[in-house]
Amino acid sequence: MNSKERPIGVDLFAGAGGMTLGFEQAGFDVLAAVEIDPIHCATHEYNFPFWTTLCRDINNITGAEIREVSQIGDREIDVVFGGSPCQGFSLIGKRDLGDPRNALLKQFVRLVLELKPKYFVLENVRGLTIGKHQELLGEIIQEFQGNGYQVTEKYQVMNAAHYGVPQARSRVFLLGCRQGLPLPKYPEPITATNSKRAGKTKQTTTSTLPLVSTVWEAIGDLPEVLNHPELLTQDWVITKYGIPSEYAAKLRSLVVEEDNYSYPREFDSTMITASLRTKHSEEAMQRFEKTSHGKIEQVSRFYKLHPEGICNTLRAGTASNQGAFTSPRPIHPFSPRCITVREAARLHSYPDWFRFHATKWHGFRQVGNSVPPLLAKAIASQIRKALGNNPTKPTEKKPLGDEKSLELTMTQAAEKYQVDPRIVEPRKRDSQKLQTASA
Repeated sequence: MNSKERPIGVDLFAGAGGMTLGFEQAGFDVLAAVEIDPIHCATHEYNFPFWTTLCRDINNITGAEIREVSQIGDREIDVVFGGSPCQGFSLIGKRDLGDPRNALLKQFVRLVLELKPKYFVLENVRGLTIGKHQELLGEIIQEFQGNGYQVTEKYQVMNAAHYGVPQARSRVFLLGCRQGLPLPKYPEPITATNSKRAGKTKQTTTSTLPLVSTVWEAIGDLPEVLNHPELLTQDWVITKYGIPSEYAAKLRSLVVEEDNYSYPREFDSTMITASLRTKHSEEAMQRFEKTSHGKIEQVSRFYKLHPEGICNTLRAGTASNQGAFTSPRPIHPFSPRCITVREAARLHSYPDWFRFHATKWHGFRQVGNSVPPLLAKAIASQIRKALGNNPTKPTEKKPLGDEKSLELTMTQAAEKYQVDPRIVEPRKRDSQKLQTASA
């Protein structure tokens, strides 16, 4: 390919688009993204309206269909990437080898072999590398090797905090390519965490790398939502921001990194979005206020962020068919409340133009389920280097999609994509078990 031409990617299990964005930032055009949840599809399409979002079950779509309904056609695909649902492998709770979601890994292999990309990237939780699940990972590697692909058998577990993300989040990445092509290298860490920032008793690295941004460097310039009563009923407000850190300035698009090849977006920089407030009880707010930084509040079991530390792993909670339990959300370091979706997005390395579903439940799931864009960008940059590609930086701003798509109910989103609203099983509630931020 022309070394200046942007390489082509396909995102499987796309969610709201964390990996799509990371690959875009590394210089890829992600012409097709496949996602089963119509709510997530609507959010993905809002943020990437110039590419194709396919609301389909990965089990029931072929590589030929992905090519036909997107801009790819018969062009060669440079990379296919994705992270399948990981609950069956998670170290949190019971790991279940028979979880049907585990079979989605085989569907990833099938689509890679049908699409025949030059490279592929498979992401999942580190639990996939432990115990019996490691056998499944070995089977996947053997299947690739038996069908014309070579794989980095010394796969790596990577911590997002070592790649500029102010959050401790470890994920395994499996990289591969067609026989005859150079295998990509894993990226070297670009940031480090010390004992205070990691919340541990010892330093996590002895390198001289710059320290990853702190929680307060990530969210300290954001307007205080408690000062805006309108955020009790809507997720956006026009307001003033504070003075940003270097990290926050990048997410606000005030400065553009030299190695960021994403398309600039048209957005209102005076508007804070994804900031719907949680109405806590006075009792809960008093408990939050008394909790020390870096400690767990004993009743809600929420972790209070340390302003000079990094965020603990942001989790999505359970899906609708698993009870729709809300994962414990961190407590803001200085305000007696849980953090907002926007604050979580900052701690996940999403830029401020990127928007999420207007509800807190869907918004937090979209953040917590996604690969932090900066971590995806680090991997994607290595794929681009292996391709020998050096794209030019785009300058023309791209519009975002229709804001109404961020407010759709499941029924409305399913109608938009002409899929069964039960494609994701209905939300189940247990009032005695449901964890809420107002605990």
